[in-house]
Amino acid sequence: MCGIVGIVGKQPVNQFLYDALLVLQHRGQDAAGIVTSDGDKLHMRKDAGLTRDVFGNRHMLQLSGNMGVGHVRYPTAGVSSSAEAQPFYVNSPYGIVLAHNGNLTNAEELKQDVFVQDLRHINTASDSEILLNVFAHELQAQDRLRIDEEDVFRAVEGVHRRCRGGYAAVAMIPGFGMFGFRDPYGIRPVVYGKRETDRGTEYMIASESVALDTNGFELVDDIAPGECVLVDVRGNLHRRQCAQQPVLSPCIFEFVYFARPDSIIDNISVHKSRSRMGKKLAAKIKRVWPEHDIDVVIPVPDTSRTAALQLANQLGVPYAEGFIKNRYIGRTFIMPGQQVRKKSVRQKLNAIDLEFRKKNVLLVDDSIVRGTTSQQIIQMARDAGAKRVYFASAAPPVRYPNVYGIDMPAASELIAHDRTEADVEAELGCDRLIYQDLADLIEAIQKKGKSHVDRFDTSVFDGVYVTNDVTADYLQALEQVRNDDAKRQSRCEETVLELHNSV
Repeated sequence: MCGIVGIVGKQPVNQFLYDALLVLQHRGQDAAGIVTSDGDKLHMRKDAGLTRDVFGNRHMLQLSGNMGVGHVRYPTAGVSSSAEAQPFYVNSPYGIVLAHNGNLTNAEELKQDVFVQDLRHINTASDSEILLNVFAHELQAQDRLRIDEEDVFRAVEGVHRRCRGGYAAVAMIPGFGMFGFRDPYGIRPVVYGKRETDRGTEYMIASESVALDTNGFELVDDIAPGECVLVDVRGNLHRRQCAQQPVLSPCIFEFVYFARPDSIIDNISVHKSRSRMGKKLAAKIKRVWPEHDIDVVIPVPDTSRTAALQLANQLGVPYAEGFIKNRYIGRTFIMPGQQVRKKSVRQKLNAIDLEFRKKNVLLVDDSIVRGTTSQQIIQMARDAGAKRVYFASAAPPVRYPNVYGIDMPAASELIAHDRTEADVEAELGCDRLIYQDLADLIEAIQKKGKSHVDRFDTSVFDGVYVTNDVTADYLQALEQVRNDDAKRQSRCEETVLELHNSV
């Protein structure tokens, strides 16, 4: 999962790009990068680390120009590497900078085609570099000395013909303009907005609307599936549908967990959708467990708070904050290595004993992925003096891997994979486990009449992949690169390479 942003302004954009990356930091904590365009010159700074650590005063001063692109990253393959920090740049044709969020399901096939047919070299293991080179080849095929928006739209059409999977991208060509595009299923989110200044209209493209809000931009619209939105250096906006038969199918996990609650994605308020998840979950508890003896509802910080509060209200049960979170610890399920994840949970959360002591506690989390974090949180509740510990998930069981840009574990490492809900309950060690039903989750997010979503990608719950190209062989190959042993080996190889380069 990554965060992308691009701005065409009437003033220097470096500070606005930095501020946007700060509020998109939840989408990636591994690396950050900014490239600005000052006339025909490009200025780049990118490295591994958080946004605040990658950019110092001297870097910001060097990032001059009224147009730029930014990116925050976490590694989809689970391995950190500064070499794969974005944005990426390719010199031919015209000089193109691109930042990408998502995952190409036909990346290996494309990599071969790019090398053999397009005569282009791929220097990293990132499919973002592949996407950039596919676009660059399609643009070069227009065979124009000077390009216009029609050439870019035709190149994006070529990208959609060749690339499969989930992708949202923002790109920039110095002296020409900035543009963003989204895969024909709209799996990964991307929006654009504008800001009126005394110098003229400025435009921003970003993964989430919160990046617009915090910089004073007004949300105009989502980029539609298959669409390309282009802003030239003069500030003129152009839009074009570049895909045949696009179908809006956003990733449902954005609403469950990844997106910030103050964002609006595909005309859906993330906060409101999570509130409705809590209501649906409460209705299920009333239906299947009417005689419940819950004394208090406690959320697992932070993304479950909205759902937990509504659930408590609907049940007429007190709501309490029972865990204090250390905000300087990253998200645990994307951390490399099981031992690191286990250690980080105790560093990340601490229980307030008074809220648990001698009570039947219902813990509410947004989802259960590996289950290792949930196991430890349940034990923490018991250690704090809870009589009984119940656990509720605002999402259904996560049984299948994500192939569209979320670095979930290998299928075999998902606690619900090939297990019944009773099995998961026993594995977690809670006194009762309640999962959200998939139909209820969809209804809670979709909210008929409030959104224009045709359907959601719910593949992590039901194994139905909307692009219809995910085979058993593909999933098996994914298993081999995503399991902890493979990630550990990759980290060892990376460390050896870094030591070698430093000698």
